Amino acid sequence: MIRLFAGIPLDPQVAERLASLAAGIPGARWIEARNLHLTLRFIGDVDEGLAHDLHDALADIASPVFDLTVENFGTFGAKRPHTLWAGIVREPALERLRDKIESVAVRAGLPPEPRKFMPHVTLARLEDSPVGRIQEFIARNSPFRAGPTPVANFTLFRSYLSRSGAEYELVAEYPLR
Repeated sequence: MIRLFAGIPLDPQVAERLASLAAGIPGARWIEARNLHLTLRFIGDVDEGLAHDLHDALADIASPVFDLTVENFGTFGAKRPHTLWAGIVREPALERLRDKIESVAVRAGLPPEPRKFMPHVTLARLEDSPVGRIQEFIARNSPFRAGPTPVANFTLFRSYLSRSGAEYELVAEYPLR
């Protein structure tokens, strides 16, 4: 079994800029710049055969090049935040690409994604982090805007989980056209 997701790696300069903010929140496990990305569809653990079928179907997706802009910060987990993220400005081409990837995943036999698509880049996983310190981080670093940067492809990633966090390996890149 291999653990997969489709996503867009961040422009290295944008990723470094975001990673340079990683401080000031106790209990935060910050994501390293090389691992910052926008997830388009989490696929999960699949066997090699399904992974191959998904690869072939993803390679057939036709979608235009678009710009990606990172803007502002937020959290998931209302009363007990568990994730700190940077937002992605919604672009119609990004939404259509995500919908095409979702359609491919469902046709391949995966269950539909139950959550509404909220484009973001996870910056840190939070464990018992003081809400006040999270709010201070957001206030200190806002407003934030990086980009727009052109997106010319999307990626199939393999994810390896470890005690220190996930590491991602590029499996395939698919050009936008």
